[in-house]
Amino acid sequence: MNTNTASYKCKQYMMFAGVTTVVFAAVVIVPFLYGLYLTFTSWDGVSKSKPFVALANYAATFADSAYWQALGRTVIYSVIAVILVNVVAFILAFLVTSGVKGQNFFRAGFFIPNLIGGIVLGYIWKFVFNRAFVALGESLSVGALSTSWLSTTNGAMLCLIIVSVWQYAGYMMLIYVAGFMSVSADVLEAAKIDGCTNLQTIWNISVPLMVSSFVQCLFLTITRCFMVYDVNLSLTKGEPFNSSVMAAMHVYNQAFTYKNYGTGQAEALILFVVCAVVGVLQVYVGKKAEVSA
Repeated sequence: MNTNTASYKCKQYMMFAGVTTVVFAAVVIVPFLYGLYLTFTSWDGVSKSKPFVALANYAATFADSAYWQALGRTVIYSVIAVILVNVVAFILAFLVTSGVKGQNFFRAGFFIPNLIGGIVLGYIWKFVFNRAFVALGESLSVGALSTSWLSTTNGAMLCLIIVSVWQYAGYMMLIYVAGFMSVSADVLEAAKIDGCTNLQTIWNISVPLMVSSFVQCLFLTITRCFMVYDVNLSLTKGEPFNSSVMAAMHVYNQAFTYKNYGTGQAEALILFVVCAVVGVLQVYVGKKAEVSA
């Protein structure tokens, strides 16, 4: 009986999830394991031989100051971008759920930037920063806009943060919209009857009941910001003077530009571990807050 039941469950699983499992293994599990194997080799990406070098690639990674600078730069960028994205998204979600006229139109409009590919988005904003803002600054005699922000080290990072906020805020807004709509209208009405202001209602009632929305948005923005590459490539290309090279771009250059696949894979694995640890900790803390709320 137990054997028949197990066989039936196996057949049922293969019927409904077998194809998905095979595809997931082919595009995620197998490449990950192969990449893990490459971290122990000195493959150049061309030759058939893959000399085994044990932990030499990891030693090279820890000795690569440029990688750690890029990773530190990514952490700074991610912290600022994550905060700004979620603040802007929360404010937008509140505005488009407050009964303003044409709120459905605004929801669609705020979401559209997320539909634009990162490469295209970077080139669009590169034109804005290099041409549109400069022309506007020169015509209005505004010194801060008269030169391209992309030409300075701090300005390039600022531009990258602005574009990321503009791209991600609309998507996160939809999650916060769902969170606002999940709050019972009876609870909000009771708060108004008790004399709560709009700010008090949001802070003391809506926010605690929307912890799950915060958990999802923070997880998504953290992972996206840590792995940013397309916008980084098309907007700044790591310039000026490699001051805006993020961790993902450094890993790509190491593997595909300098042909150090083993070292590149080792650096990618460390980046993956950092993202996984940050993501798991954030979800764990968020879930605890959700339970307590």
